[in-house]
Amino acid sequence: MAVSEPTPSPSAGGHSPLGRSSLNLPNAITVLRLILSIILFILIEMGQLWLICALLFSVAAFTDFLDGYLARKYGQVTVLGRILDPFVDKIIVCGTFIFLQNRSVGGLESGIAAWMTFVVIAREMYVTSLRAVMEQRGVDFSAQWSGKIKMVVQSIALPACLLTLSPVLHGWLEEQGLWSGFVVLRDVLLWATVAITLYSGAEYTVRGARLLRGEG
Repeated sequence: MAVSEPTPSPSAGGHSPLGRSSLNLPNAITVLRLILSIILFILIEMGQLWLICALLFSVAAFTDFLDGYLARKYGQVTVLGRILDPFVDKIIVCGTFIFLQNRSVGGLESGIAAWMTFVVIAREMYVTSLRAVMEQRGVDFSAQWSGKIKMVVQSIALPACLLTLSPVLHGWLEEQGLWSGFVVLRDVLLWATVAITLYSGAEYTVRGARLLRGEG
């Protein structure tokens, strides 16, 4: 997740107890998230172990919160971290959408249509480009709350999509009479993801336009 400029640490000399090197714990956690995403994509392509896939994505999503929290707490924000962290976020989210779009296994469907994947990827490319332009002009264009909420909703929706491909979970929920309700919940989460993705993109656009007008 995007992180703000570090607050000086109370430790002696104003240095963090973890140091300011790029080889620090938050960045190591970010690299771990990248490794988890690669393992996740391999398992999705294999078309098996959907429960483990959902667990892997959830763990990776948690590390997204954890690395940002540690970076802020210990003054560990580095240039590498500011580049690598959002890059890995996009890899795991966009990659999962791509691998799951129109995916079906034994009659079970992920629920992700190709146009949903397009919306998510287009938004990420657009906001990244917009942020680059603004920062080149020396304008602060840090993450908005809508972007953070988007990540939270995606982190719930995508595991739900992975779970709906699990024959084991399908069989158990069918026995409990809960399968139809779970599919509806997945669809609601997906539509919420699309909605907050579009809203977030629009919010960044409005903010960028206001900043440019103020600059001009």
